[in-house]
Amino acid sequence: MLLDSSRNRETRAEYEDRGGYLPGLDGADLIEAVGAACLLGRGGAAFPAAIKLRSVRDRDGPRYLVANGEEGEPLSVKDRWLLRIRPHLVLDGAFRVARAISAAKIFIYVADPLAGVSVREALEELSELGCPVEIVQVAPAYVAGEETAVVRAINGGPALPTDKPPRPFEAGVDGRPTLVANVETLANIPFVDSSGPRPFRAPASGLRSADTFLLTLSGACRNPGLYEVTFDSRLADVLEHTGGVGSLIQGASMGGFFAGLIGPRVLGLPLSYHGLREQGSGLGCGAIWLIGGAECPVQVAADVMYYFLNNNARQCGPCIRGTGAMSAALDRLAASSATADDLTRLTGWATSLRGRGACAYLDGAANLPATLLREFGEHVDQHRIGPCPRSGHAEPGHRLDRLKVPVAD
Repeated sequence: MLLDSSRNRETRAEYEDRGGYLPGLDGADLIEAVGAACLLGRGGAAFPAAIKLRSVRDRDGPRYLVANGEEGEPLSVKDRWLLRIRPHLVLDGAFRVARAISAAKIFIYVADPLAGVSVREALEELSELGCPVEIVQVAPAYVAGEETAVVRAINGGPALPTDKPPRPFEAGVDGRPTLVANVETLANIPFVDSSGPRPFRAPASGLRSADTFLLTLSGACRNPGLYEVTFDSRLADVLEHTGGVGSLIQGASMGGFFAGLIGPRVLGLPLSYHGLREQGSGLGCGAIWLIGGAECPVQVAADVMYYFLNNNARQCGPCIRGTGAMSAALDRLAASSATADDLTRLTGWATSLRGRGACAYLDGAANLPATLLREFGEHVDQHRIGPCPRSGHAEPGHRLDRLKVPVAD
């Protein structure tokens, strides 16, 4: 199902007509329902939501809840769509979770200005909130949505990751237990409570909320956009129902930039966290960019690594040096000037750099050479022999233009 990005913000009255804000389960009962629904976090890590709720609820108060809508992943638009178009759905979920963990305050954390405006307007429509709410606006950045960066920004610092432990559930906002939950995760909560509406569409479907997710589809497809998709759907079937592809599909960038590249076999794989993980890939934040027949996968990897080089937090030596070294090596490979030592180093860095930074940023960067070498060995070999007709460097600052999502705004 295509989710229309041109529609107006859903009002409180419209949301309540669909079953929103009705009384429901509270406390431990809601948390147990979240666990029974097998709801996984939708920010990218797919961690069981019920465990996160319990980890904060079971600690001494005061406790806080952060609705994380900072969508740093360039290939994803789901969070800003929810906050711009269906803010009451997110707020309803946030209020229910706040009651379940006895939160003293809710923070709505956003980078998109229009999302912030939409949430403010939605809050003005509510006569009473049940829990204090504060909107925290930050500048957009890839690392700004990482949970420790979120906490650091709310506490008045820069939106940059910190070393762990402690994690936010141990010491977050003001040093107190804090639940940082992605807004799509919260948007599923009202439906987990049987009184609530369908998370994203009209309440006609009988699917459980944990059975669908929001997919941002872009690249070599005829109808890029945001879709609600059933878990375990095959990508080929999704594309068939969304208008097909514009050219031969060579593979995809998975989970936005974070899960690396995968070859054409992706078309037959189930779209699920577990299924893709078993194949050495990942669903992440639910963003897939398709690599068309005219694209060079080696060049795609080089361009994405260029992004990683220029968007890291600039505070961890291994990340700064590691992304720089990998970017230079992939640029040489794309230009068909890489040496055997370059390939040896790329193979080593794909393993040795993981877990070396304060956050998982470097892990995502290391996925690029690892998956490129595994999935596109023939393309890599071609670049060792001579120039690739598909490859070609864009000017600095423009190398990612073709990797943008055309429905982002």
